[in-house]
Amino acid sequence: MAEAADIQGTGPSPARRWLRRTLMVAVGAPLLAGLLQSPATPPAAAAEGAGGSRTVEVSLDTLSPSAPVEGDTVTVSGTVTNLGKKTITGASVDLRVGPRMTSRSQIEQISGRTGFRSGSDPDALGAPKLKIPELKAGLSAEFTLSVPVTKLGLDESGVYQLGVSLTGRLAGQGYNRVLGIERTFLPYQPEATEKKTQVTYLWPLISSSHVSAETGTDAQQTPIFEDDDLAAELRPGGRLDEMVSLGRDLPVTWVIDPDLLASVDAMANGYRVKEGTTHVPGGHQALAERWLNELEKAVQGDKVVALPFADPDLASLAHRGKDVPGSLGHLQSATSLAGTTVETILHVQPSTDFSWPADGAVDPSIVAVATSAGADKVIARSDSVRDDLSYTPTAARPLGGGTTAVVSDALLSTAFEGDLVRAEKSTLAVQEFLAQSLAITLEQPEQQRSVVVAPQRTPTVSQAQAMAAALRGLSAKRWTQPLDLIAAAAVKPDPEASTTVPATSRYPKRLRDQELPVQAFRDMKTTRDELDDFKVILTAPERVVTPFGNAINREMSMSWRGRASTAALYRDTVLDHLQDLTEGVQLVDKSDLTLSGRSATIPVTVQNQLLQGVDHLVLRLTPGNKNRLKLNGGDGGAELPIRINAGHSQSVKFTAAANANGQVPMTAQLYTEDGTPYGRPMTFMVKVSEITPTVMLVLAGGVLLLVLAGVRMYSQRKRMAALNAEAGNESHDGTAQDPAEGPGETAAEAQPSDPTPDTGSESGDPAGPGEKVDR
Repeated sequence: MAEAADIQGTGPSPARRWLRRTLMVAVGAPLLAGLLQSPATPPAAAAEGAGGSRTVEVSLDTLSPSAPVEGDTVTVSGTVTNLGKKTITGASVDLRVGPRMTSRSQIEQISGRTGFRSGSDPDALGAPKLKIPELKAGLSAEFTLSVPVTKLGLDESGVYQLGVSLTGRLAGQGYNRVLGIERTFLPYQPEATEKKTQVTYLWPLISSSHVSAETGTDAQQTPIFEDDDLAAELRPGGRLDEMVSLGRDLPVTWVIDPDLLASVDAMANGYRVKEGTTHVPGGHQALAERWLNELEKAVQGDKVVALPFADPDLASLAHRGKDVPGSLGHLQSATSLAGTTVETILHVQPSTDFSWPADGAVDPSIVAVATSAGADKVIARSDSVRDDLSYTPTAARPLGGGTTAVVSDALLSTAFEGDLVRAEKSTLAVQEFLAQSLAITLEQPEQQRSVVVAPQRTPTVSQAQAMAAALRGLSAKRWTQPLDLIAAAAVKPDPEASTTVPATSRYPKRLRDQELPVQAFRDMKTTRDELDDFKVILTAPERVVTPFGNAINREMSMSWRGRASTAALYRDTVLDHLQDLTEGVQLVDKSDLTLSGRSATIPVTVQNQLLQGVDHLVLRLTPGNKNRLKLNGGDGGAELPIRINAGHSQSVKFTAAANANGQVPMTAQLYTEDGTPYGRPMTFMVKVSEITPTVMLVLAGGVLLLVLAGVRMYSQRKRMAALNAEAGNESHDGTAQDPAEGPGETAAEAQPSDPTPDTGSESGDPAGPGEKVDR
C-alpha cells in the first residue's frame, strides 16, 4: 500500500496509519478464527497475499496501435498458461487501465512489478472479457481483447498503465482471485504537443574482428580471414542484413566501424579463409557485394558517423594502455584511417568527431584519451554523467577545453537489451520506450529538449526489430521529432545540466573487469616496433605496413571485451606471422674456414625469401681479434651495403689481411641504415695460417729454376737460329751437305726438345679443414 500511495502521488496520513494499526489489533484474532472456520470466503487482500497471482503466466504478444488516438480501437492479444498443478475453472481474461502516471520513475517502478497487488493495480474493466471455463495444469489458451479508446477512461494526455489479468478459481477453492497479470504502458497523446522532444537514435553497424594480418602471395595480396563467420551476419535475415534493411526507412544516425566496411569490401573482392594450416577460397563474394550495395543506398541522405578504425576500447586504453609507449599512436592512426575508409567504400563524407566509450561510461582519463586523436565529442550516458534534476535535460554538455559530452538517455538506450525473441518481451520493450519518450516531453511541455539514444553496439536481430518498431511508433511525430547526432551535439546546452565528469573511482567494476590487460598493449608495442624495423628495408613497404597496421588496430578493438584468451591468441598470431616475414631476410649459415696467406677474401651470403626486394641494409663483419685479422683495409671490422631482389641471394666479399697465425672468431650481423640490428647474428671461425721463411725459400728456389730454364731455352734457340742461317748461306754457295745429316732433316729438327719440367704451382689453397677461400 505504501508503494501504491507513492506512485499515485499521495500517502496515508499519520492518523489513518494509527487507526489502521488499531483496527488490525482489535479484529485480528476474530478474523483469523473466521478464516480457519470458513476458507471459502477469504478477503481479497489475504488471497492475493498468498502469492497465487503468479499461478498463471500472462503473455502479452501484441498491442495495436502502440500509441492510440481518439477514434482508435485498442486490440491486445496473447496467451495465458497455467503454471500450477491444479485445474483453473470459471476464469476470465480482463483489461485493467490505471490512472495517468506523472513521472518517468513511476513507469520504471511499475515495469519491475510481477504479481498482482490489489491496492495498487486498478480494477478490471467491465468489458471486454474473455471467459475460459477450464484451464488445466500446464496448458495454455490464447486471447484477443479489443476495446474502443473511448471506453478506456483516458481523460487527458499522458502515460497509462494497461494490465491484462486472468481471474479464476483453483480446484478445491470456492472463490475467484487474480491468478496472473501482465502490465504494459499505453502512451496517449491524441494531438501534437507544442514543443516536441528532439530524438536522436544511433544505428550502429559494428562487428567483431575477422581479418588476419596475413595476406596471399599474389600481386593483389588476397586477404586471409580468421574465419568465415561474417557471412552469417551478412546473409538475408542475418544481423547486419537486418540492421541495413530496417535502418533504410528509419530516421537514424548511422554509426559505423570502418573495419567492418573494409572487411566486407575485402570479401567482395575475393578472400581466403584459414582452415587448419591451409587457406581455402572464401565463397561469399556476391553476398558481401550485395550488402555493401544495399548499405550505400540506405545511408544516402542520412548522417554517418565513423568511429576510429576497429572501434578501439577507449576505457582499456585510458586505464591500462596509455602508459605503454606508442599506445596513443594506435588511436591516432585508427582515427585518421576512419574517414577515408568510409568515404572510399560508401562514397559519403562521414563525421569523425565522435568517440564512444563502452556503455557511455566515462571518467577524466577516458575523456582525455577519447579526445586525444581529435574527436572532440564524447558519447556518454546519463547513468555515468548524472543529473540531479526533476526532468530530463538536453543531451549536449560542454566539458571545457572545446570538448562536448553528448549524454545519451540510459533508460531509452537500454530499453532493448536482453532476449527479445519472444513477442511478449519485444512488445513490452516497445511500449515502455514509447511511454518514456512521452513522459520526457510532458515533464516540461513548454521547453523543447534534445534526447540521444545510444543502444548496444551489436544488437541481435530481434533487438533490432524491436528498436525499429519503437521508432515507427514515433513516426506520427505527435510528441517527438527526429534529429541527427551532429545537430544534437550542437544544440544549446541546458544550463542546469551537469557538466561534471565522474571520478575514476565511480567507473563500473563490471566494465573494468572486461578491459584489455596491460600486457595486451605491451604486445601491440612489440609488434609495432618489429614492424617499424622491418618496413625500412622494404622496397614496397605498404604491402606489409597496411595489413599489419590494421591488425594492430584490431588488437585494440572493443569486440575483445570478455574474450581475453581469444584476444591474446589473435595478438600472438599477428606477431608470429610478422616474425616469419622478417626471418625471410637472413644470413646463410657459414662453416669455419682457413686463410692460407696474409690476404684473402671472406664471402658472406644474405638470402631474401620475400616477394619484394630489400634495401637500406648493411652487413657488418667483425673479427673477435682485431690485431690478428683486419677487414677491407680498416682497423678491425668492416661493413658493406645490401640490396637484394625478391627471391634472390647476394654473396658479399670482405678482404681479409692476416697479421698472425691462430683462430679468429667472426660475427656477421645485418643492420638497418640507422644502426638498428636486424635479425640474428651469425658466427663462424677463421683459422689464419701465416707463410713461414722456409716456405718462402722453397718458393724462391722454384722461381730461380724457372728463370734459369728460361735463359737456357733462349740461348739454345738463338744458337740454332745462327746455325740455320749459316747452313743456308753454304747451300747458296754450292757447299756440299754434311752426309751425317739425313736427307731433308735440318739441324734444328735434330735438336732434342727441352727436358726441363714445368714447375708452376696451382693457385688453390692448401688442403685443410673447413671452407676454402676465394683469394
